[in-house]
Amino acid sequence: MRGKGKEDEGHTNKRKFEGKIIVITGASAGIGRQAALDFINKGAGPIILIARSESKLLELKKTIQVVTKSKDAEIVAYTCDISKKEDVLRMGTQMLERFGYIDLLINNAGFGEFGKVENQSIEQIEAVMRTNYFGMVYCTKVFLHSMLSRHSGHIINVASLAASFGVAGMAGYCASKYAMLGFSESLYHELYGTGVRITVVSPIGVKTNFFNNQSFENHQPNYTGFMLEASTVSKAILAAANSSRLEIIVPFYIRAGVWFKHTLPYAINPVAGALFRRQLNKAPK
Repeated sequence: MRGKGKEDEGHTNKRKFEGKIIVITGASAGIGRQAALDFINKGAGPIILIARSESKLLELKKTIQVVTKSKDAEIVAYTCDISKKEDVLRMGTQMLERFGYIDLLINNAGFGEFGKVENQSIEQIEAVMRTNYFGMVYCTKVFLHSMLSRHSGHIINVASLAASFGVAGMAGYCASKYAMLGFSESLYHELYGTGVRITVVSPIGVKTNFFNNQSFENHQPNYTGFMLEASTVSKAILAAANSSRLEIIVPFYIRAGVWFKHTLPYAINPVAGALFRRQLNKAPK
């Protein structure tokens, strides 16, 4: 019997997600946009692109159709503000009526506000939590039952290293990511033996439009000295879609820092705190 050659293996790898129905929130730019392109390259589809900007979604849809060399590629561009429960319920209901189920839910939408808590309004902090945390909860709830009924599905929540470190100047954002990780861990245990999985992808800083928020206008903090490309995080999302792990930290060696932080907090917290305060103090007053 002839063994698989490199060509066969390459074709198998390329079609790994063939026919998978995928929902990606925050799909119009950055990590979400790259993930959509990468999943298409692996044979996935239909793909449901979710974001607030209709023009950016339609531009991405055209790009995907060029990549797939097909005007008939089943790409759904759905304008939805995931911070609004009614919008998410409407979107989820329509997508389930159209496709019956989804295989992968990528909860990627999110944003941050930079600044001291004393200088931020309650409304600013609430807005971050509504999108980053409650938006993820709304999307999870709207699709979870259909996954459980089929004993199949995977939820991938894109968090951040900020889910493990409280960063000065990013309290609202860190709170939303801590909440995402805690919710995901609890759900991970609940889903044991159901056939449905959940994985959190936690990257360090990423070169995206995250820093376009007005609060970063005069200062873009960099706590690690370098930032990842969106393509690196997208690769981790694709790996997560085939993983049974609860959390994947990107890059992998940063997990050592998380381990030290939890194991030796009395030694790590003062060092991390000094770094975070230095970045915060660089910001214009």
